[in-house]
Formats: sequence, C-alpha cells, structure tokens
Amino acid sequence: MFFKRKGVEPNNVELLQRKNIILNCNAKPKEEVIRTVGGLLCDSGYVDSSYIEAMIKREESFATNIGNGIAIPHGVEEAKKNIKRSGIAVMIFPEGTMWNDEPVNVVIGIAGLGDEHLDILANIAEKLSTPEAVQELIHSDVDTIYSTFTGEGR
Repeated sequence: MFFKRKGVEPNNVELLQRKNIILNCNAKPKEEVIRTVGGLLCDSGYVDSSYIEAMIKREESFATNIGNGIAIPHGVEEAKKNIKRSGIAVMIFPEGTMWNDEPVNVVIGIAGLGDEHLDILANIAEKLSTPEAVQELIHSDVDTIYSTFTGEGR
C-alpha cells in the first residue's frame, strides 16, 4: 500500500484525504500555489499555519520541482516542529503552471513527521516515475487519484 500508516486506527486521519485532492486547477504564481496546498495541509490538521511560510522558505533556497511535471513543496527542516501529523495534499494542473521556468502539472504538498517524509518522497518517485503515469494521474478523478496514492479501492 502507498501512503498508509502502519497500525492506523479507523478514527485517525490518513496521510491523504479525498478533500485534499484538487482537480482542474488553473495556472497561478508558484507562491500562491504553495500557499494553497499548504492551506489544505493546515485546514486538515496536519500542520500549523506557520508551516506554510516554511514551505515558501524551502522553495526560495531549494527548488522543489523534481522533473516529469511534478513539484513537491515541503517545509524547511526547522519547521518539523510545526507538523502535527504526516500528510499530503494534491493539486492537479491539466494545462500546467510554471515552477522555476518549468511547467508542472502535479503539485504534492508534503508534511512528514520524523523521517516519514523520506518514505513519502520515495513513494511519489515510484508511483510517478514515468511521463505516462503522470499523464494518467492528470486526467483522473479524485477517487482514482486517492486509490493510486493509498491503494484503497483497487
């Protein structure tokens, strides 16, 4: 399974919630996109609001676009204290949005407690390793994206 915590109780919040998958986004400035995806993480109780500024700070010092039309904004190391629980939020830009002079179609905001962010990053790299996988994700509905990242419903 992908993005599932081991031993999660039914009432606990999962790493990805359907409400944190936003489809058909229109191109926006990078900082606005980071604030939006960070706001999803904050509104869902994954992070404190100050984590959003840490995501912007990370982007200023180290670009988070990883190629293949994907960006993975996340906070700087010092912001770990602002993470309440690990989680992700996904925004899909079918027409792309510019990210450091490179178009991206998939933005995945990440908040990872401890070293969980490393597992999250590895899983993103595995699931979205080909242009075909990214294109399939871009043209999917919320339930398909959720299933792709959680393994549920497959």
